[in-house]
Amino acid sequence: MKVTALLLAAVLMTACATQEQAAEQSTQDTAQAVRDYIDVRQLEEVDRLSTSQRDRWEPLDQHFLLYEGRRETYLVEFSRRCWELDDYSRIVADERRGDSYIYARFDTIRGCRINRIFALTEHEIAELESIGEAVGSRN
Repeated sequence: MKVTALLLAAVLMTACATQEQAAEQSTQDTAQAVRDYIDVRQLEEVDRLSTSQRDRWEPLDQHFLLYEGRRETYLVEFSRRCWELDDYSRIVADERRGDSYIYARFDTIRGCRINRIFALTEHEIAELESIGEAVGSRN
């Protein structure tokens, strides 16, 4: 009985590890696809974005998010993987230089340092939202 329990535990642990590795690979693939998109499209990098109380956000993965500000939507790249985005609560910027702007390389969002900010067009927003989606997953 103990042997069966140990074998079952080993199988379950292996399955969990395999699933985590697949999720990790998917995140790396998405991040690389977004980096490739930035390079190919030569997105315009900006030093800051303006903020307001009605700002919204949508994570693309743990390295990138789309930040919808007052007038424009931006692609925000973090300096490291931002695990804090997984809880989907409202972003509160840790603003350091001003009340109405978030600056690249100086400010953080939810404790994650912003590396770069890119201004986006409507077409670029739609393309970035589709990165990482499986073919046929949209209705």
